[in-house]
Amino acid sequence: MKVEFAPLSVPLQRRLQTASVVQWMFSFLCLAQCCTAAFIALFFTRFWLVSALYAAWWLIDREKPSKGGRRIHVLRNCIVWRYMRDYFPITLVKTAELDPRQNYLVGFHPHGVLATGAFLNFCTEASGFSTLFPGITPHLMMLPLWFRVPFFRDYVMSGGLIPSDKNSASYVLQKPEGGNLLAIIVGGVQEALDAQPGCFTLVLKNRKGFVRLAIQHGTPLVPAFSFGENDVFNQIKNPKGSWLRRIQNGLRQIMGVSLPLFHARGIFQYSFGLIPYRRPICTVVGKPIPVQKKHRPSEEEVNQVHQKYLNELSKLFEKHKAKYNIPEDSHLEFI
Repeated sequence: MKVEFAPLSVPLQRRLQTASVVQWMFSFLCLAQCCTAAFIALFFTRFWLVSALYAAWWLIDREKPSKGGRRIHVLRNCIVWRYMRDYFPITLVKTAELDPRQNYLVGFHPHGVLATGAFLNFCTEASGFSTLFPGITPHLMMLPLWFRVPFFRDYVMSGGLIPSDKNSASYVLQKPEGGNLLAIIVGGVQEALDAQPGCFTLVLKNRKGFVRLAIQHGTPLVPAFSFGENDVFNQIKNPKGSWLRRIQNGLRQIMGVSLPLFHARGIFQYSFGLIPYRRPICTVVGKPIPVQKKHRPSEEEVNQVHQKYLNELSKLFEKHKAKYNIPEDSHLEFI
């Protein structure tokens, strides 16, 4: 006898979607602190052996984040991420085939406040990455400091996150069998401070390290633009030169992370809170840009490839912006 389950009601679906987003935000805003506190606190209880054993494991396993991490497919395929996808909703669009016999370096733009599209599209299977790009294993780079947090490091590695340093990137890109995709949010934490709805300013003009890395490994560059990434949060006005921006830049230089003061809606009301707005995010992955391998590229060679990348990213934006209600007179600005 076949058992059929009644579909969830719309109000219940919405509650589950909101709950999934709350869980995701909690995991990145609070879980790291909770993991650190739990690790230290356990030393002062009868369960001290848990922290002691984990500390020994941490020491043995310290190089794992830089060696491709340790993804757990059960967590990548968790139903929670599908509810999160449907909350906004978030979609992933392919414009060209990627050969699984090659490695690829994807530049993701813009950062947004919390890099929502980058996380869900490359660190989970909610948007169907493996179906769209069969044979390709995605990795997303994240600030190294998060991999120094006990327990939390294992959580972020489970989705395919790796530290944003040269050694970690090279490990992924140098695999001769191919099939690896390394996604880098090029604008980084600096770009997060400009994440305002309707803003198309990218911190990219002088960011050339990812281009040099691609040339050194002969890895094709792939531009990706996430339409709507900047629209899910509002941010307190912080124009360049303002006291707030100076404080944020100072903290960024000291701590390595930016602290955008963002707000959106609440859990039970829509006027104010920290829950993102229900606004669609669509990440469009462009076509690969072939790169000739050279161990020590000159500045001129790096500049040429960098300019080609800027041109292809602009073309990608201009070609698709009308589909996502971007005004005709809006264009990318590189700073």
